Amino acid sequence: MARSSTRPTSRDVAQAAGVSQAAVSLVLGDKWRGRVSETTAERVREAARDLGYRPNLAARNLRLGHTRTVLLVVPALTTEFFAGVYTGAARVAADHGFGVVLYPSPEGIGPARDPFASAQAALDGVIASSMAADALTAIRGDQLPLVMLDSDPSGSLGAATVNLDIADGIRQVAAHLLALGHRRFLHLAADVPSWTFEVRARELAAQLDTVPGTSVRTAHAPISIDGALTATEAALATPGPRPTALVCDDDKLAAGAYKAVRRLGLRIPDDISVTGLDDLGLATAIDPELTTVRLDAELFGERGMEALLAVLEGRTPQAGDIPVELVVRGSTAPPSTP
Repeated sequence: MARSSTRPTSRDVAQAAGVSQAAVSLVLGDKWRGRVSETTAERVREAARDLGYRPNLAARNLRLGHTRTVLLVVPALTTEFFAGVYTGAARVAADHGFGVVLYPSPEGIGPARDPFASAQAALDGVIASSMAADALTAIRGDQLPLVMLDSDPSGSLGAATVNLDIADGIRQVAAHLLALGHRRFLHLAADVPSWTFEVRARELAAQLDTVPGTSVRTAHAPISIDGALTATEAALATPGPRPTALVCDDDKLAAGAYKAVRRLGLRIPDDISVTGLDDLGLATAIDPELTTVRLDAELFGERGMEALLAVLEGRTPQAGDIPVELVVRGSTAPPSTP
């Protein structure tokens, strides 16, 4: 059979096989069973092979609304945590022929401009951190198949949620500090209206309530080293018995707290113990190295992408929160005063 100098079309295959273009679409889309005979299907496949026909996947994807592209919406790219989330998501996506577009919400939280002329036309689905949830409405991401990360399962916008077991991480921190003998706590809380930070505050209070004689004060700070420094300095200068343990919502806040503690002439962990949450690179760059909760960012991204694939395929995503682990280092010790 002579080959045409131009790219063969489905019409050429239909003519060669003596069938309709609809039959060609059914056979090459693997949707022919029960609609055309096995003999006809084989004739179409043979004609396609002989002609060297390959479906125009780009055109088919546009027609079906499938571009095999996923949007990952994160609050910011200022820590390596969300780089790890992207790495994990992109690895699973690539294994399934998908690409991942990373989109940071401006200023970490709040609305975002639509990164596409029409997100619904350009995307198959969205994975979003709850810290960037406000961006979803602006990009109409809440109208697409959506998986939420770090989100309240009972009130999530998404078809599925994937969470790290942050509550257990806080339980591990509280148990560690209480076992060391700490009873006066300062919680340096992220000043961000997000479910994941509400969990930290709620769980810390619940754990400390189980032990008589404990007290906890809370200082709110933006997630920045300077913000944490200012908030910690003010909190530790407040009249009354000084806290012996400072529980920080993340490692960046802990780094700012270190600076405040030293400005006040105090020592870590001799005068005050400090804990973080994330286990970022800076946790071992500061001195003493930081006791913190290790979160597996790449696994978090992998599970998020796997959940979205399940949603797209009509399957039930894997259940259960991702385990976390307390890593004890030099920033915690028994209190020097009762």
